[in-house]
Amino acid sequence: MLAIDKLRKSYSGHVVLQTISHEFQANRTTAVVGPSGCGKTTLLRLLLGLVEPDSGVVTYDGTALTASNADELRHKVGYVIQDGGLFPHLTARDNVTLLAKYLGLSGVDINARLAELCELMQISSDMLGRFPKGLSGGQRQRIALMRALMLDPPFLYMDEPLGALDPMIRFDLQNDLKEIFSRLNKTVVLVTHDMHEAAHFAHEIMLLRDGALVQRGTLETLLASPAETFVTDFIRAQRADARLAS
Repeated sequence: MLAIDKLRKSYSGHVVLQTISHEFQANRTTAVVGPSGCGKTTLLRLLLGLVEPDSGVVTYDGTALTASNADELRHKVGYVIQDGGLFPHLTARDNVTLLAKYLGLSGVDINARLAELCELMQISSDMLGRFPKGLSGGQRQRIALMRALMLDPPFLYMDEPLGALDPMIRFDLQNDLKEIFSRLNKTVVLVTHDMHEAAHFAHEIMLLRDGALVQRGTLETLLASPAETFVTDFIRAQRADARLAS
């Protein structure tokens, strides 16, 4: 179980994330949505313990995240960023297995897990010998997800993982990821600015504005019972962008 209680963060006096409390649904996907600068990525960084909150607490299965246990708790989390974050000087195989080797897992266990992930992510074994520059954008994101899943963590965080991809590749990967999420049965937190993508993946949507949690629920709930006019305006603007793009 993942929960935040009265979480707040500011930088140089500027409040980036207002006081927020939320319990994330276990083994479900939660999408954090909102305009640029609303605090989405800051929330993920707080969940990971990469930055400390001004106040409030993040808890994993009842254990509070602190500076002293952050490294240990991070091993329960897989993390994927927008461009994948692969090390360019390492092959795909070495990128995926880097942490497992550092933690001393056996070669047999690593190879077995690698085979499972290749099947899950539809990656052929010959791709593992390539460097990131020799992979397409979609392949790099699949490798990045394999790396995040290597230790089979119960939590998976993704920060705009499809934002930099070509629309056709993004569409295909969206469908594949939704099926993968349903198979994995993990607690997923997905940051996106795209309400359509949020609705495609998520069991629950958290809509932020200026660091505040405006509303949470399904897209149907947000449409039928908006907490304020911003909710309706944000969804309407997304629909207008989609019409222009088409």
